Amino acid sequence: MTGPASKDPLHGVTLEQIVVRLADRYGWEGLARRVPVRCFQHDPSVSSSLKFLRKTPWARAKVEALYAALVRDERET
Repeated sequence: MTGPASKDPLHGVTLEQIVVRLADRYGWEGLARRVPVRCFQHDPSVSSSLKFLRKTPWARAKVEALYAALVRDERET
C-alpha cells in the first residue's frame, strides 16, 4: 500500500541532483545570476558546487528554494 505522494519538492532528491537539474535548466551563468556565489561564477563544476553548498547553509538554502520554485512552476504548467 502506498501513501500519498509528498508535496515537498526536496523529498527524495539529493543535493547533486538539484545542482545538476538547475545547471541543466539555467546553465551555469543563469544559475550564477540567480544565486551569486563564486562556485557558480568561476570555473563551475558539480563537485566544487557540492563542496561549497555542503559547507554553506545559507547558499544551500537559496539553491534549494530555487529548485523548489522550479518544480512548482513545472507542476503548474
